[in-house]
Amino acid sequence: MRKSILALASIAVFGLVGPAAAQSPIVIKFSHVVAPNTPKGMAADKFKELAEKYTDGKVKVEVYPNSQLFKDKEELDALKLGAVQMLAPSISKFGPAGVKEFEVFDLPYILPDIAALRKVTNGPVGAKLFKLLDSKGMTGLAYWDNGFKIMSANKKLIAPEDYKGLKFRIQSSKVLDAQFRALGAIPQVLAFSEVYQALQTGVVDGQENTPSNMYTQKMHEVQKYTTVTNHGYIGYAVIVNKQFWDGIPADVRAQLDKAMKEATEFGNSQSQKENAEALEEMKKSGKTEIITLTPEQNLAMRKAMAPVYDDVGGRVGKALIEEFIKESGGGPTK
Repeated sequence: MRKSILALASIAVFGLVGPAAAQSPIVIKFSHVVAPNTPKGMAADKFKELAEKYTDGKVKVEVYPNSQLFKDKEELDALKLGAVQMLAPSISKFGPAGVKEFEVFDLPYILPDIAALRKVTNGPVGAKLFKLLDSKGMTGLAYWDNGFKIMSANKKLIAPEDYKGLKFRIQSSKVLDAQFRALGAIPQVLAFSEVYQALQTGVVDGQENTPSNMYTQKMHEVQKYTTVTNHGYIGYAVIVNKQFWDGIPADVRAQLDKAMKEATEFGNSQSQKENAEALEEMKKSGKTEIITLTPEQNLAMRKAMAPVYDDVGGRVGKALIEEFIKESGGGPTK
């Protein structure tokens, strides 16, 4: 597969030699791995629409959804090599890619609500994290939401001890691994596309995800109980090939920044709407019992996961975690 990436990169490299303005129009290949009717897919299409409008056709954006060009594990290499110019990968992917500081977003209960999330992503902490991508040949443009995570299993999940011995599917993240070990559960890394079947066949007992992800993938049909914990966040970072981006004339880049800002606001509002609707539809289906924790039960969960902060502090950076908490007002027992 790497050979195909290299072959495409050898063709694309001409777009990276000298100013991007040498192309007429400037072509931005935007690859992502989800369907067009998801918040990320809709935001990508909105960016295309606005970018072409605001630049008066000087830029053409080609959007490739559903892993048409590259799969999850290939896309970051493809971006670095210039085979594509823009991606919106899950934030959790940056840890395995060598920028482990991004795993601060995976810490349980570090983001209490949407307002706190915006304060972080639109402020100095979000900018500092994006700056770390420069040395990897990437430039960060925006943070896009998927939403806050809830828990599900075929057993009621109310107290921390309810998780003991259960196998939970996770994304590849050292922080998420530590989170479930703190609860006495057994974390298992699986691709998103494999989760439904793994739940259906009992390969794993439970999972954490946003309501929209659960509902669209029909996970609620094979999980008897769903607990609204809102304990963690799933989001994406829109990134571009740094060499390509720096080669775009400043006036054109300013219009693209404007398009990205508006597409981000659109996509993030869609995310909130779809998660609320998905949770309501799961309730109506009657196929999974929706559980809401009492304040006391919620605090017990927070306390059980608090050791994760110390466990991964050396990896993510204790100073960064403290700065993040100061900005977000979150934390394990807040």
